Amino acid sequence: MTGRAEHETRIPGRLDPLLTGITTEAISAAGGFAGGVYLRSRTPGLLRLAVLSGLPGPLFRPWWRLHVDRRFPVADAFRLGVQVVLPDATETMRRYPQFAASLPFQFGSLYVPVVGGSTTYGVLTLLRPPASDATEVLPDRDRMAQLAEDLGQALWKLEEDGEPDIAWDGEPLCVRPPATHPPTGRIGRFTWDPVSDVVTADSRLHALLGVAPGKCTDTPQALADAVAASDSHQILTALRETAAGRPPPLPLPVHASDGGLRLLELWNPEDTAVSPGPCAVRGLVLDPDIGSAADGAADLLPEGVFCLDRLGLIVYANEQAARLLGRPRKRLLGRPLGEEVPWLERSAYEDHLREALLSLEPVHFHVVRPLRYSEDSPPGFHGGGDWLAVSVYPGPDILTCTVVPANRMADPVPERTPPAEGPSATGLPLPDGAAAKVTSMAPLYRPIVLAIALTEAVTARQVSAVVMQELLPAFGGGRLAIYLLQDRHLYLAWETGFPQGFLAPFEGVGLDARLPGVETLTSGRPLFFESMQQLATAYPGVPLDATEGSRAFLPLIASGRPVGSCILGFDRPRGFSTEERTVLTALAGLIAHAMEKAQRYDTEAALARGLQQALLPRRLSAHPRVETVGRYLPGTQGMEVGGDWYDVVESGDGLALVIGDVQGHGVQAAATMGQLRSAVRAFALGDRPPDEVMSGTNHLLIDLDPGLFASCCYLRLDPLTGRARVARAGHPPPILRFPDGRTHVLEIPGGVVLGVDPDARYPVTELQLEPGAILALYTDGLVETPGVDIDEGITALRVALARAGSPAGRPGGRSLAGVADRLTAKARHVANRPDDIALLLATRRAKPDRNR
Repeated sequence: MTGRAEHETRIPGRLDPLLTGITTEAISAAGGFAGGVYLRSRTPGLLRLAVLSGLPGPLFRPWWRLHVDRRFPVADAFRLGVQVVLPDATETMRRYPQFAASLPFQFGSLYVPVVGGSTTYGVLTLLRPPASDATEVLPDRDRMAQLAEDLGQALWKLEEDGEPDIAWDGEPLCVRPPATHPPTGRIGRFTWDPVSDVVTADSRLHALLGVAPGKCTDTPQALADAVAASDSHQILTALRETAAGRPPPLPLPVHASDGGLRLLELWNPEDTAVSPGPCAVRGLVLDPDIGSAADGAADLLPEGVFCLDRLGLIVYANEQAARLLGRPRKRLLGRPLGEEVPWLERSAYEDHLREALLSLEPVHFHVVRPLRYSEDSPPGFHGGGDWLAVSVYPGPDILTCTVVPANRMADPVPERTPPAEGPSATGLPLPDGAAAKVTSMAPLYRPIVLAIALTEAVTARQVSAVVMQELLPAFGGGRLAIYLLQDRHLYLAWETGFPQGFLAPFEGVGLDARLPGVETLTSGRPLFFESMQQLATAYPGVPLDATEGSRAFLPLIASGRPVGSCILGFDRPRGFSTEERTVLTALAGLIAHAMEKAQRYDTEAALARGLQQALLPRRLSAHPRVETVGRYLPGTQGMEVGGDWYDVVESGDGLALVIGDVQGHGVQAAATMGQLRSAVRAFALGDRPPDEVMSGTNHLLIDLDPGLFASCCYLRLDPLTGRARVARAGHPPPILRFPDGRTHVLEIPGGVVLGVDPDARYPVTELQLEPGAILALYTDGLVETPGVDIDEGITALRVALARAGSPAGRPGGRSLAGVADRLTAKARHVANRPDDIALLLATRRAKPDRNR
């Protein structure tokens, strides 16, 4: 269950107890029913679930790995360093539709970043019942914040003590949550001192085992034989692991000589981080038997009744449940439900169980029991069968389930995995030994999640990133390559996981090449290879990037038109069930449509960028007494190009400073910007007053009727006197930095945006620009941040201008270009700018510059 062989980077005895302890404490302190800790991994940008408490690990495998750029609450908490509070399903759907689509159940959740020193190690998570009001969650958030801070400091201390970087690269530890009620059944406790090798047991354990005090339990071997002689080796191994600081993450189910179930739980009472040798081990033995009288009564019921704990273990089953589930009663007890009843391992049934575990509301559904099921039948095999009605009634610690025969219904489509012997679904024989390696993975991914994510992707790179972040983890893949078709040749658009340079020889291959990535597109059929040997047999001589593994080649076809091909790589041989093949083929269609849309966008964006660059001024008009500097940064989200512009125009014996912003993005916004810039230039060259310039441009935009509006700020400056006259049309106010370093936002009156009201008036305001002062005109992209008032952004820009220094020529001054670079430095390093940015700075010189 824990995949401990993969945890080579774990710090034995120190990290495990720390993470599990904080998780269980968070569940108890904050009133949750489940929780966990995500930690950074050694794969850049990837978070891994390190601990999961209160939920069965395999049932939540799709969420074991998360990319930090994913639109999920865990990723946001880690990447942004903020607490994410989702009190109910409505708020979850509003803020994180992908997350809500993947777990569409009624529950609330909290996510707190785990920070130590200056390092963010991961995220502490808590799942709780939905809250009626957001304020109800605030006390729990405060408790979580304190625990996350404690965990961050502890992890930071581990690194300070010389331990390697804290990271998690394996499967999660699945631990039992703290019980809300005392456990039913008989309990006995004991302590083992590994130094003296002496076991001390309490009287309740002696009574449970039916032995006299002091006998048959004084050594580990004697204790193991008394608890479960047939499973004594498992008990001894668990004792040794716990003494070394590696307690088993799940209660160990063992069976007494009479076949009854017993659960063994072990822990370290001491801090293994400071103890030099093996630590004492404490444990308890739980006999969950509800009593012979009650058991006998349950066996008389016509319904099958069985109980699961919150980790998915069967802790009780009556005889009717055992008969209907097709397993001996003793075989069921202490085993995971999905392991003992594998024909329930279908995504639809797993959704029902997830709903019961997360929403804490009763769930009812039907399943089909195979008539010809045996232990050798592949998971998901039906072979026809009877329908059963299953109801799940969740409690805080136990889920009580009933199962009864239902009316006969039409058989569903059989779900099979490729047989272990004979031809595979690709028509090729499986290699020797492959049968043991082929594993069936029910698709744990629903197409709606990828579809929602793809709606937010605009460029081809964004689409590829979504496929990498959403599709690969869902199916356990480790490699991805996406090729796009251009002029009857395939060109690599994205790759991840392949050896460096391996895909280079395939760049630009023609559609006549005999390669699986080409033939899947030309034929329109997906190709699945369950081993590399199978791939080599089908395509002799094709270069292979691994000695083992499996591959899926998917055609990307949108509306009947070929777009490209997608290659998924898996590091181990595996089979592809019928349902998986169907889902992957459907997802390929979604990817193809998203790629087709992205290609149209790329074409339009390239045209818009070229148009915009042609329309922006190559150089600004100059004057001996005035220096001007402009900066433009395109947005990096959406269409990337917009309608922001700036200009400096000779106007009579003065200069006109102009900055504007056309609403929207794309070719139309850039074209409208060009028309407005030309109009303003024409008015400025005629030395028209600022109010007439604004009014004339307003009427022009209304006559053009592009369906867009624009903001603008126009300033006419007399370089000799410094007198300036300004008019504004819905544009952010200019900022003036005085020669002594003081700054002031010029809250001058203005009119409505251009293109709305033909009768709009634009009042003119006069101001004085002293020598050495700096005037800053800017567009809203420089001062707007989602979720933050724009006034705060303007204040931040004013403070930045005050700190930027005076122009060159004054003591300690900085060049005007340097000031512009400083004001836009932060924006340049923002990976996702939602809007483009324009900045225009102007300053007067006291005397003409003889070097100009």
